[in-house]
Formats: sequence, C-alpha cells, structure tokens
Amino acid sequence: MSHYKVGYLIGSLAKGSINRQLANALIRLAPKELEFHEISFKDLPLYSYDYDADYPPEGKAFKQAIEDSDAVLFVTPEYNRSIPGGLKNAIDWASRPWGTNSFARKPSGVIGTSPGAIGTAIAQQQLRSVLSFCNSPQMNAPEAYIQFKPGLITPEGEVTDASTEEFLRNYMSEFHQFARRVLTVLPRKG
Repeated sequence: MSHYKVGYLIGSLAKGSINRQLANALIRLAPKELEFHEISFKDLPLYSYDYDADYPPEGKAFKQAIEDSDAVLFVTPEYNRSIPGGLKNAIDWASRPWGTNSFARKPSGVIGTSPGAIGTAIAQQQLRSVLSFCNSPQMNAPEAYIQFKPGLITPEGEVTDASTEEFLRNYMSEFHQFARRVLTVLPRKG
C-alpha cells in the first residue's frame, strides 16, 4: 500500500473542540499508511488581495503546509448553517494569489461533528462547493455527518460506540484508497 502525508484542518479554533476530538479519533483509526500533521490557520490575518504582491510569513507557511501534503482532510463544525469564518479565510489564503492555488489537484475529504441531528451536513455541502472551485478532487462517499453526544469520543480520540468506531475506521480506509486513486491519475508535481 502507498504511504501518504495527510494535512488536516480543524474548522474550529476552540481548544476543546469536539471536532478536534473527532480528528484525534480519525487519526487513531486510520490505516498505518497515512501520516498526519495538523495545518493550523489560527495566526492568519483576514485575507485581502492587498497581500498578493507580498505574502506575509504566516500565509507562505500555510500555503507550504498544504503543498507539502499529499492529501487534505477537513474536520469542521457548522456555524450558523455554514463553514466557520476562520476556515473560509484559510482556504482563501491557500488559493491565492491567482495562479498559485495550493488545493489544485490535491485530494480532499470532508467530515465533521455537531450536537445537532443533521451533524454538519450544510457546512459540508458549502465546503464542498468551495473546494470544487479550488479544483480539489473530493471523496464524495461515504458521507459522514456525525451527531456528537457526550462521551461518544474521548479527548484522546477513543470512540466509545462500536458502530461509530467501525464507521469511522471504514471512512479512513476509503479516504486512503481515494487519495491513492487520485494521486495515481494526478501525480504530484515534482
């Protein structure tokens, strides 16, 4: 099996985010061929095209972290029926300036959790629309809208419900296979 470096973005900036717990679970349940590193965006200023001529160090480092990843996994909450503003800002930084889109041809997956019954379904659909514009091939199935209940996942990423654990393990296996297929057809620029 092929080994891949996966950058993951947690849509919430909160230290105790349930989506961070979900990310920890996904990493624990992922095939051993996937190596993970968090790509933080908390230090990015609000994007403006005024920066395009001279990107600040935070913007350059963020873009480089995306480019150094073989695939990207988004683990995001839903805020007001949309993606969090910080996550959208980060995507804007990585996709600019024009012609230097770090997401182009980069396989991506989208997942999230929320206490609400529909999980993060609407935020995920909006995020998929943005990623489509950024030319990022997306894993469309299985979809994963996780309703978070207290105790479902520990802060360390241990899943306490066997069927949820099996579902998430399968999700990560599918993500690995998806990344392999995309990178076989669209190899990284060398």
